[in-house]
Amino acid sequence: QTKRGEHHRTTREIASMAGTVDDLLRLEMPADEKRIIAEYIWVGGSGLDIRSKPRTLPGPVKAVSELPKWNYDGSSTGQAPGEDSEVILYPQAIFRDPFRGGDNILVMCDCYTPQRQPIPTNTRYAANKLFEQALDTEPWFGLEQEYTLLEKEHKWPLGWPVNGYPGAQGPYYCGVGADKAWGRRIVDAHYKACVYAGIKISGTNGEVMPGQWEFQVGPAIGIEAGDQLWVARYLLERITELEGVILSLDPKPVEGDWNGAGCHCNFSTKAMREDGGWEVIMQAVTNLELRHQEHIKAYGEGNERRLTGRHETASMDKFSWAVASRGTSVRIGRDTEAKKKGYMEDRRPASNMDPYVVTSLVFETTTLWKP
Repeated sequence: QTKRGEHHRTTREIASMAGTVDDLLRLEMPADEKRIIAEYIWVGGSGLDIRSKPRTLPGPVKAVSELPKWNYDGSSTGQAPGEDSEVILYPQAIFRDPFRGGDNILVMCDCYTPQRQPIPTNTRYAANKLFEQALDTEPWFGLEQEYTLLEKEHKWPLGWPVNGYPGAQGPYYCGVGADKAWGRRIVDAHYKACVYAGIKISGTNGEVMPGQWEFQVGPAIGIEAGDQLWVARYLLERITELEGVILSLDPKPVEGDWNGAGCHCNFSTKAMREDGGWEVIMQAVTNLELRHQEHIKAYGEGNERRLTGRHETASMDKFSWAVASRGTSVRIGRDTEAKKKGYMEDRRPASNMDPYVVTSLVFETTTLWKP
């Protein structure tokens, strides 16, 4: 038995404790505190799971070369056996930390054995090697990351009736209103977090399927496109975690007459952007057609459920291209056609694609490979 007044005091104490935690999360460090927190981020064994852990550093860091290597238990991420579980994190890119603020940072890493060899799931290493071969070609990427927000309890798209469906697609793309746009609070928080972090986010929009959204990263050059998309995904995972919402990168989260989710890869080189670029683009399209099946295999898990020839996709069984069409493998923009130079869009990659794999493969096929 608890007296009425004691019960009220307990309630107030609990409320006070919750407020104290929020205050601590927003706490600014004393002026004489030089230490910072660095959140090390890497890609786990599935190729999609993002992992991270923080460490304290003695002071602010301005360059990757100032950061120490670190290690983690690879047997717990599917990246090493239990009897030899140590995996080494190599820092590769630094971003401002929008969660902690101040001089605190996020550190994108890739993974190596203690013998300094890249582990099998380290796709960044091979991608960077390819880009280093021809940096003078200035490969630009713009990655359009589509994703779906799911309600946590039922794992059903945010805003949809439980075990039911909303109205048919039509009013949701770039839609505004409580009956059309579900999850904007998360989307806007993510947009600002990316800008704060220093990610080259160029925009965002509501997608065709309700509860589905998109953000774009780029133009980004070479390996930085993959680094920035992975950190942008990390930020989105953290924000949805705070909101109690699940982030899904499934390329076809709801079967039936609903759009899937892709990660379109816009691409150009210096030669494509200059006079005479149309011929370079046409040769690149020819190369992509010749290696169509190789690309399809590398463009994400479950993509066959999305690339059906419906819902703004081309069939995965046949390569196609056209100007302005969103039902083709590759789309050329009207502006590029008019100017006879510019960029192209590979619409085949799934939302769960590995950006290191896709960007380097597109670059290799269109620029380095000679049929």
